[in-house]
Amino acid sequence: MKRSLAGLGIVMGLTALLHGYIGWRIIPALDTYSVIEGTVGAYLVLSTLLIPRGFSIKSHTGIQETLHWAGLVLMGAFSSLLVATLLREGALVIGYFVLNAERYHQLYQGSAWFVIMFTLLLTLWGYINARRTAAVVPVNIPLAQLSKAFDGLRIVQLSDVHVGPTIKRNYIEKIVARVNALDADVIVLTGDLIDGQVEQLREHIAPLAQLKSRLGVYVINGNHEYYSNEPAWIAEYTRLGMVPLKNQHTLLTYGGQQWVLAGVNDYSAKSFGSSDTSDPVLALQGAPTDTLKILLAHQPRSADAAEQAGFDLQLSGHTHGGQFWPWNHFVRVQQPYTAGLHQHGRMWIYISRGTGYWGPPKRFGAPSEITLITLKAAAG
Repeated sequence: MKRSLAGLGIVMGLTALLHGYIGWRIIPALDTYSVIEGTVGAYLVLSTLLIPRGFSIKSHTGIQETLHWAGLVLMGAFSSLLVATLLREGALVIGYFVLNAERYHQLYQGSAWFVIMFTLLLTLWGYINARRTAAVVPVNIPLAQLSKAFDGLRIVQLSDVHVGPTIKRNYIEKIVARVNALDADVIVLTGDLIDGQVEQLREHIAPLAQLKSRLGVYVINGNHEYYSNEPAWIAEYTRLGMVPLKNQHTLLTYGGQQWVLAGVNDYSAKSFGSSDTSDPVLALQGAPTDTLKILLAHQPRSADAAEQAGFDLQLSGHTHGGQFWPWNHFVRVQQPYTAGLHQHGRMWIYISRGTGYWGPPKRFGAPSEITLITLKAAAG
């Protein structure tokens, strides 16, 4: 309890400090518009008070949910506001050395208005992008070693849905309807489906039980399952008709031939005190070696071990494609890839940008997706 309160105190203190910095740098440049100054000042105070609510939620209903929503929206706006303010600082430094006094003053005032408009437009556009139903993204993957029997195999991938305080049942129902219309051979869900406990979210994730494909629906865990009682969620996914793959594989048949679909526990499972460390080799134990082998691994950084284990294709998520600018440029600090299709040694890897979003309801430059993967036999 004391540690939790201390952490909240640090968040609130840092939030207040950064909001104060923004106010100090932006508000004086609006000195000819006292009403605007007051409005911006009031907004910064409100943002300072509500953003911490985005980090803490005890209920998914009523006033608690409303405050959580407000905190997350303001968190997304604050991110853009801070970045724009820092960019403005760079412009002012350059302008100080290259502009005369009159031009510099124009830059000083005009750039403050730019910060405000940039934040408003990016937050609005990002909100619209995040809240609309994920679009279907078709991806053809050429596998030179692929038997002709598997040519045309269609896999629908969902990832990082993050059902929780801002993504509810109605969003999931729309996703399920869109996926079922694709008539997939197999459906895979590559982790981070939820943000909360089973008893809070059971009703909202329930429509996933309606997912239909010829070869079944398969799921792996992500780091967020471990945040929220992973064993309970694996049991719930099983109850909904999904097949969990925890360092395991299953044999499926397409075109008259068997192929291997495997899944590993999240790359960071061990750090949560779990004994089921991610292990692609274990996931292949007992599987045939002379056929198509596809691995579901939540994080792209499983790719080295997957390629060494002999997989032909890895499907991942986790990154959200960075979710919104400029954080897409920082994903590579932790992960080998941000989004899309890449060749990793002899193995292909596809990273979904995610079917939902995490935290702020905001996407910019990294739209959500329902991935429709079609395997293609390639010569050579």
